[in-house]
Amino acid sequence: MTTTATTSTAGESVLTTTLATGTARGPVLVVAAVVAGLQAGTFFTWSTGVMPGLARVDDRTFIDAMQNMNVAIVNPLFIATFLGAPFLAAAAAVVTHGSARRWAVAATALTVATLVVSFAGNIPLNDALEAAGSVDKIKDLAAVRADFESLWVKLNVVRCLTSAGALGALAVATLRSRA
Repeated sequence: MTTTATTSTAGESVLTTTLATGTARGPVLVVAAVVAGLQAGTFFTWSTGVMPGLARVDDRTFIDAMQNMNVAIVNPLFIATFLGAPFLAAAAAVVTHGSARRWAVAATALTVATLVVSFAGNIPLNDALEAAGSVDKIKDLAAVRADFESLWVKLNVVRCLTSAGALGALAVATLRSRA
């Protein structure tokens, strides 16, 4: 990407020079891939460990655990990877060119797909589970669990696949950017 410095401020000149020489490309791609990997790892862990483990417990324990984990997961580190992945993938698309850019654009689309699945599926299910109330007040624990578990697990597998796909696309973009 070629840009010219038109301002006299040091910060803007450094940014412009960095973009012009392409020195931002490597770090942006690496950080984007790491964040995509963290996101993919989170959803992979839920798919392969957390949810299969919870499938073995009674309804009361399942609902109580999910309600508590849904609160705990909303933290700065998770939010940074969850929302940062699409922005970093898009940044990678901006600083790359040629086939590397195409792979970074694919990664951006996959990270956005992860957000769409989350906001359209998993998060509303989490909200409905929370709205059911505390396990001490839910009259039919089995029905609440049945309304939640199967669909949430399927949607999480989709998030795992889209996130892993984004990581793969960013890895290819990184390799192609060096060519």
